[in-house]
Amino acid sequence: MQKFTSPATLHSSNTNNVADSSQPKRTLLCITHDLPPLKTPIANRAKKLLEQFQQTWQLKVLTGTKNAVLNEDVSMYYAKTWYPQGLIELLSKLRLEKFLSLLIWPESNIFWVIPAIIKGYRIIQKHKPDAIFVLMMPYSAGLVGICLKWLTGLPLILSLDDSPTCTDMHPDAMSWLHNHLDYWLENFYVRQSDAIVYVSQFNLNAVKNRQHSKQQSKLHLIRCGADPQDFAAPISTPVNHSKLEIVYTGGMNGWYQFYHHNHEKTLLKKLYQAWMELGYYKRATIDYRSSSPVFAGQAIKQVLAQHPEWQKNVHLAVYGNSFPEFVVQRVLENQNLTDVVSVFNSLPHFQAIQLARQADLLFITLPNRPDGSSGGRISCKTYEYLMTDRPILAAVPQGENWDYLQDKPGVWLVEPTDTEAMCQVIATVAKAQFSGNPLRFDRSHLQAELSYINLVKDYLQIFDEVCSKTVITK
Repeated sequence: MQKFTSPATLHSSNTNNVADSSQPKRTLLCITHDLPPLKTPIANRAKKLLEQFQQTWQLKVLTGTKNAVLNEDVSMYYAKTWYPQGLIELLSKLRLEKFLSLLIWPESNIFWVIPAIIKGYRIIQKHKPDAIFVLMMPYSAGLVGICLKWLTGLPLILSLDDSPTCTDMHPDAMSWLHNHLDYWLENFYVRQSDAIVYVSQFNLNAVKNRQHSKQQSKLHLIRCGADPQDFAAPISTPVNHSKLEIVYTGGMNGWYQFYHHNHEKTLLKKLYQAWMELGYYKRATIDYRSSSPVFAGQAIKQVLAQHPEWQKNVHLAVYGNSFPEFVVQRVLENQNLTDVVSVFNSLPHFQAIQLARQADLLFITLPNRPDGSSGGRISCKTYEYLMTDRPILAAVPQGENWDYLQDKPGVWLVEPTDTEAMCQVIATVAKAQFSGNPLRFDRSHLQAELSYINLVKDYLQIFDEVCSKTVITK
């Protein structure tokens, strides 16, 4: 078996030097609502990107995260939302959430737009930036960037995490009108921006195909990635050949699909659910059950039934849960999985990566698409898992994530609810583990592609192109 090359060797000459430091730094106004100390994937991605941007650009960062920090060289500006907390809570207590969801669009961060525009305009007047960069989500942040472009004439680059019309992330719209508004908003963003970045080729193609030919050149693909420094430290934990630890990092949202037994779904509860879904415009049918450890847990049970000598030695650990503990515990009890699945709360991102690096088998699961159609979602953990040498079990539907992983070494692709296929993969990895020859895979050739350092180079090229065109047309 080939030896795995540590990410520490990647760009060893100077990982932070992404451009000639002798050139004077231009100024970039970065608008990103989420930043650390928030622990969301968006906040982490924003931190990684901005840390690299500042090597060649002077950054002025406008955020909706209170007490957000990057480092002392970055100027941070906080705009407080005008979210009407008291009124929203009152209407929620009156069970009027449905009316709220119909009225508040595209999401609750719309109340951040006006204060962010005011603060952003003041920043521009004071610091005279050369361009505006907006990292979404939330989608409302794009409106801030567009308004500031209208007010100042500065070039605008938008970067989307998930497309607002991605049928994986947004399979339902609140109504027929909201469906058309979402499509209008995304097309509006394309027309008003000077460049727009997507993380999914599938979603990019879907949006590009509905644009006028003059707009299509604005769309760029820059995937999410991973920071080689997060993978640089040696792993000191010795391999335990008598145990198989399967690890999943990140949140899951399929818990409530298993919370109630069928006899507990009363008529009143069914009527309330029907009322909440009344008027929905369905874009795609999504099975959220597979966004849970249930099917993997059932596969482990099958493995142990076939290999009773492995009892108590195969286990799935889920890190990053945000659901109430009583919900998680009841689901595990309902499905008889308490002995093979453990669920832990959110961890600092770096710590979660170190747990993944020590796993015997890494697990990805996404909501299934029962109709067999393809979707554009790709999990951010995909890239981080690929930075390790560990085997990967990817229970994902057809679409972007499946296509991206298809030719990657050490990856087994299965349908999200196919417990038989999962069972076979787990048994294969377990046999190698228990024989003293754990499976490891050399993915060093992927590390440059996955590195934030190289991803940032693509962003910087877009910034340069947009700014040069703006100068020419003035």
